[in-house]
Amino acid sequence: MRILLAILVACLALLQYRLWVSDQGEREIWRLTQAVEAQAAANAEQRERNSQLLAEVTDLKVGLAALEERARSELGMVGNNETFYQIVTPATQAPPMPGTSLTARAQ
Repeated sequence: MRILLAILVACLALLQYRLWVSDQGEREIWRLTQAVEAQAAANAEQRERNSQLLAEVTDLKVGLAALEERARSELGMVGNNETFYQIVTPATQAPPMPGTSLTARAQ
Protein backbone atom coordinates (compact mmCIF):
# COMPACT_ATOMS: atom_id res chain seq x y z
CA MET A 1 0.00 0.00 0.00
CA ARG A 2 2.85 2.38 0.74
CA ILE A 3 4.37 1.73 -2.66
CA LEU A 4 1.06 2.55 -4.37
CA LEU A 5 0.77 5.75 -2.32
CA ALA A 6 4.36 6.72 -3.22
CA ILE A 7 3.65 6.12 -6.92
CA LEU A 8 0.48 8.24 -6.76
CA VAL A 9 2.34 11.07 -4.98
CA ALA A 10 5.11 10.89 -7.59
CA CYS A 11 2.54 11.04 -10.42
CA LEU A 12 0.82 13.99 -8.75
CA ALA A 13 4.15 15.79 -8.37
CA LEU A 14 5.03 15.10 -12.02
CA LEU A 15 1.66 16.39 -13.23
CA GLN A 16 1.96 19.51 -11.06
CA TYR A 17 5.44 20.12 -12.45
CA ARG A 18 4.12 19.83 -16.03
CA LEU A 19 1.23 22.15 -15.20
CA TRP A 20 3.16 24.96 -13.49
CA VAL A 21 6.80 24.77 -14.58
CA SER A 22 7.15 23.12 -18.00
CA ASP A 23 7.18 24.94 -21.33
CA GLN A 24 3.65 23.78 -22.10
CA GLY A 25 2.12 24.74 -18.77
CA GLU A 26 0.53 27.76 -17.17
CA ARG A 27 3.49 30.07 -17.80
CA GLU A 28 3.26 29.45 -21.53
CA ILE A 29 -0.50 30.06 -21.46
CA TRP A 30 0.05 33.33 -19.57
CA ARG A 31 2.74 34.40 -22.05
CA LEU A 32 0.50 33.61 -25.01
CA THR A 33 -2.39 35.50 -23.42
CA GLN A 34 -0.17 38.56 -23.00
CA ALA A 35 0.97 38.27 -26.63
CA VAL A 36 -2.64 38.07 -27.84
CA GLU A 37 -3.58 41.18 -25.82
CA ALA A 38 -0.58 43.09 -27.19
CA GLN A 39 -1.47 42.09 -30.75
CA ALA A 40 -5.09 43.11 -30.21
CA ALA A 41 -3.94 46.55 -29.04
CA ALA A 42 -1.66 46.89 -32.07
CA ASN A 43 -4.51 45.86 -34.35
CA ALA A 44 -6.77 48.49 -32.79
CA GLU A 45 -4.12 51.18 -33.40
CA GLN A 46 -3.72 50.09 -37.02
CA ARG A 47 -7.48 50.00 -37.51
CA GLU A 48 -7.72 53.59 -36.23
CA ARG A 49 -4.85 54.69 -38.48
CA ASN A 50 -6.44 53.00 -41.49
CA SER A 51 -9.74 54.78 -40.87
CA GLN A 52 -7.91 58.13 -40.65
CA LEU A 53 -6.06 57.43 -43.89
CA LEU A 54 -9.29 56.38 -45.60
CA ALA A 55 -10.95 59.63 -44.50
CA GLU A 56 -7.98 61.62 -45.79
CA VAL A 57 -8.00 59.82 -49.15
CA THR A 58 -11.74 60.37 -49.49
CA ASP A 59 -11.31 64.06 -48.64
CA LEU A 60 -8.54 64.42 -51.23
CA LYS A 61 -10.65 62.71 -53.91
CA VAL A 62 -13.86 64.63 -53.21
CA GLY A 63 -12.99 67.97 -51.60
CA LEU A 64 -10.78 70.69 -53.03
CA ALA A 65 -9.97 72.31 -49.69
CA ALA A 66 -7.67 69.50 -48.57
CA LEU A 67 -6.00 69.37 -51.97
CA GLU A 68 -5.41 73.13 -51.91
CA GLU A 69 -4.05 72.96 -48.36
CA ARG A 70 -1.55 70.27 -49.34
CA ALA A 71 -0.48 72.22 -52.41
CA ARG A 72 0.17 75.28 -50.26
CA SER A 73 2.00 73.58 -47.41
CA GLU A 74 4.00 70.90 -49.22
CA LEU A 75 4.57 72.45 -52.66
CA GLY A 76 4.58 76.16 -51.76
CA MET A 77 1.93 77.02 -54.35
CA VAL A 78 0.12 80.36 -54.36
CA GLY A 79 -3.40 81.09 -55.64
CA ASN A 80 -4.17 83.21 -58.73
CA ASN A 81 -5.33 86.35 -56.91
CA GLU A 82 -2.81 86.15 -54.08
CA THR A 83 0.51 87.88 -53.49
CA PHE A 84 3.41 85.94 -52.06
CA TYR A 85 5.62 87.75 -49.54
CA GLN A 86 8.90 86.25 -48.45
CA ILE A 87 10.66 87.72 -45.44
CA VAL A 88 14.40 87.32 -45.57
CA THR A 89 16.39 87.90 -42.41
CA PRO A 90 19.88 89.38 -42.81
CA ALA A 91 22.66 86.85 -42.59
CA THR A 92 24.63 87.01 -39.37
CA GLN A 93 28.26 87.95 -39.64
CA ALA A 94 30.74 85.17 -38.91
CA PRO A 95 32.65 85.55 -35.64
CA PRO A 96 36.31 86.57 -35.96
CA MET A 97 38.92 83.84 -36.09
CA PRO A 98 40.77 83.22 -32.82
CA GLY A 99 43.99 85.18 -32.58
CA THR A 100 42.96 87.87 -35.05
CA SER A 101 41.54 91.25 -34.19
CA LEU A 102 39.09 93.33 -36.14
CA THR A 103 41.74 95.95 -36.95
CA ALA A 104 44.18 93.37 -38.29
CA ARG A 105 41.49 91.98 -40.56
CA ALA A 106 40.64 95.43 -41.98
CA GLN A 107 44.20 96.13 -42.99
